[in-house]
Amino acid sequence: MKTAFAAVLTTAASLLMASSALAATEISWWHAMTGANNEVVDQLAKEFNESQSDYKIVPVFKGTYPETLNAGIAAFRAKQPPAIIQVFDVGTGVMMGAQGAIVPVAEVLEKGGFKFDKAQYLPGIVAYYSKPDGTMLSFPYNSSSPILYYNKDVFEKAGLNADTPPKTWPEVFEAAKKIKSSGAANCGFTSTWLTWIQTENFAAWNNLSYASDENGLGGTNVKLAFNSEPFVKHFQSIADLAKDGTFRYGGRTSEAKQLFTSGECGILTESSGGLGDIIKSGMKYGIGQLPYYEGEGRPQNTIPGGASLWVFGGKSDAEYKGVATFFNFLSQTKIQARLHQVSGYMPVTMAAYEETKKSGFYDKNPGRETPLLQMMGKAPTENSKGVRLVNLPQVRDIMNEEFEAMLAGKQDAKAALDKAVERGNAAIQQALGN
Repeated sequence: MKTAFAAVLTTAASLLMASSALAATEISWWHAMTGANNEVVDQLAKEFNESQSDYKIVPVFKGTYPETLNAGIAAFRAKQPPAIIQVFDVGTGVMMGAQGAIVPVAEVLEKGGFKFDKAQYLPGIVAYYSKPDGTMLSFPYNSSSPILYYNKDVFEKAGLNADTPPKTWPEVFEAAKKIKSSGAANCGFTSTWLTWIQTENFAAWNNLSYASDENGLGGTNVKLAFNSEPFVKHFQSIADLAKDGTFRYGGRTSEAKQLFTSGECGILTESSGGLGDIIKSGMKYGIGQLPYYEGEGRPQNTIPGGASLWVFGGKSDAEYKGVATFFNFLSQTKIQARLHQVSGYMPVTMAAYEETKKSGFYDKNPGRETPLLQMMGKAPTENSKGVRLVNLPQVRDIMNEEFEAMLAGKQDAKAALDKAVERGNAAIQQALGN
């Protein structure tokens, strides 16, 4: 009996050891993707997990972009951060300032035995997520550019040319008025992200200064400048359209997309990454470039939005190797090309872009190359490299408060922008400890 019992124990121990050896290292991935893009995240995790048995990516939805960033900060303070967190473009400055909290993605890839070659990635995207010395800090998972979408059926009902999207802002405003007055839709025009699209990208696309020190890329002691005359004129036009509902405000982030997909509004300016939900709506839609105001050298170039994947410190070697293996998986040309084609986000590698172009995808899908051409068409100026503030999420909140008061008729555009600049500058100084 003793011999038999010992044999059972030995067998059990062997099975336990084998089971432990076979257990995959779990890699938590916190993200902010909803709708069609959430389905893409789940599919990617499934494909990666099935492609090997050493690691298991576990995606966890944590809310909107700002909510996900705040959840990550809280988890880090509690010493329980995920391995990977998706942080939107505005959080880049916050994450860069969190020294010791994150491990640069280039270092993570090297830890995993992979060579990091930034020449593989689109230059504008690499620059945005790198330190001044060129060190890549995060993996550019979903990069986007703001574009214009329009409902072709609504355009036809309003007597507008459904094959020609408006190019300039005055053309957009006139088309919106016609849509509203004709009854083709209850609202002519709406926009997601008034901060990112109508302020930050508005500045870059029209080659206007958003702030001093190259919009914060050249130094931290930044003075905001988005209350100059062109911004005031633009926002006053939007405020005037809001008075009779020609412009409809949807919310601070991507909420306005629902106003478009439901047929409430005929024109939408939104991230190229919003395409998946627009396709799912079944509407007959068209794509145009982001509108601009005519002037010498305009339009200039747009700046990337979307988000990148950051890696928290304090993880095991096995977890870092798993993260590196996953990032290497995401970098595959076939994965990047498919992500671009199904989601509307830009491919982050040159090979995926070239493969998509070679396949004839852009010829069969007019407008789908627009976000890339907008961002890569011209070498960036000091006004169009991007925006990086130590507390850009907070500054955006301040701007949204003033925009909402403006759209409610409580103040005009000049007052809204002057207050946003004054309050934003004070917040920047406070964040710097001044």
